[in-house]
Amino acid sequence: MDALRKQASKFREQVAKQQQAVIKQFGGTGYESSDVMVIDEVEMQRHQQLEKLYRSTRAGKDFQKDIVRAGEAFTAIGYKQIETGTKLSEDCCRYGAENINDNILARAASIYGDGLKHIAKEQEDLTKLLSSQILDPLRAMVTGAPLEDARHLAQRYSRMRHEAETQAAEVSRRQARLREAPNPENAARLNIAEAKMKELKANMAVLGKEAAAALAAVEAQQQRLSFQRLVAMVEGERTYHQRIATVLGEVESEMVSEKQRKESAPPAIPSESHSEKTMYFLAEAMHAFSAASEKELSLNVGDYVVVRKVSHTGWSEGECKGKAGWFPSEYVEKRQRLPTSNVAAEVY
Repeated sequence: MDALRKQASKFREQVAKQQQAVIKQFGGTGYESSDVMVIDEVEMQRHQQLEKLYRSTRAGKDFQKDIVRAGEAFTAIGYKQIETGTKLSEDCCRYGAENINDNILARAASIYGDGLKHIAKEQEDLTKLLSSQILDPLRAMVTGAPLEDARHLAQRYSRMRHEAETQAAEVSRRQARLREAPNPENAARLNIAEAKMKELKANMAVLGKEAAAALAAVEAQQQRLSFQRLVAMVEGERTYHQRIATVLGEVESEMVSEKQRKESAPPAIPSESHSEKTMYFLAEAMHAFSAASEKELSLNVGDYVVVRKVSHTGWSEGECKGKAGWFPSEYVEKRQRLPTSNVAAEVY
């Protein structure tokens, strides 16, 4: 009965050790952390180096995944903006075309609609840049063989180190047995345990060096690629926003110019009855004015103008040297008022 209890207790201990080994292997970072010196100081330094590199490459991989997720979100938002902007552009252009002769709003709608087309093109270019220069290279790095191969090497080393730790305990146990009972059988078993420990030590030296070199190379590549893609993302966004600002600046400038042109343009000459007696006045040009259209009248300083109409918009209509047209009211000063019959005699 006692023998059965001892056997059951030993079995439970073995199961507990196996469970701990599984937890260590698949929990945490995936590389078993241990402060136990299995072989010597050199091996301990190698173990600590691999643990640090393993954590670093995992953090680098997670950060690259974060960038990819953000880039995918930006891309989805970009396509939605393109769709919305294109629809608004079509609506603006249609309103402008259908109401072109109504008011300044129709012209402004057309201008904005054209601007939205350029904005959609810039958004499309940014989306393509994010996909080809940011997302694709990072995805390839995250799922690439070099990273997984290097991490598998480190995991193999971790398992081998755990095995060496167990074997070191076996060697100690065999040494104690031999001291207690110095016979050929115990000596042979100790020799076998020590030979296995020696083999594990040699294999660990080779595998540890290989795993450290592979992880260091992957870490350097992660750092370099992630930095380059971040710079490319910043440059792409900066260029995009600069171009958008330029487009919107041009749209705003054109809208304001169109509004000013509409407000400052000389009014159309109303039709008047020739039977009406209209009072004119003579004015002298105090500033030179160059006509910008056939409806306007050019003036030189000192010219005398017969003013026939003054508009509330700040323009006056009159005749000078045989030509008629509109000019800014503030460019002339009134001299005298004349009846229509004296107009031809006064203007020269």
